[in-house]
Amino acid sequence: MTASLATITIRPAYGDDERALRRLAALDSAPQVPPAPLLIAEVDDELRAAMSLQDGSVIADPFHPTLDLVALLRTRGAAHREPVRTRVPGWVARRYRLGYA
Repeated sequence: MTASLATITIRPAYGDDERALRRLAALDSAPQVPPAPLLIAEVDDELRAAMSLQDGSVIADPFHPTLDLVALLRTRGAAHREPVRTRVPGWVARRYRLGYA
């Protein structure tokens, strides 16, 4: 007997995912689908979890193990957030501009 490996896909949600997202929200007893934009996690092309990039809220299939999928969504979602920009002191910028670095 050989075990088959499941294919996990993390991708943005598209318009044609709306029906599956509503079904997933109902399974999870969520009042509604989280606000867009969404990342979704699929296992063998079956939607198992989704996370809002706007507020981080998650819906997941309660009939399948989804803890690791949600962790993957959170990790991928962190990469989509706007990077924090820090201000460089003026003397540092001038130093690089003049070639003293």
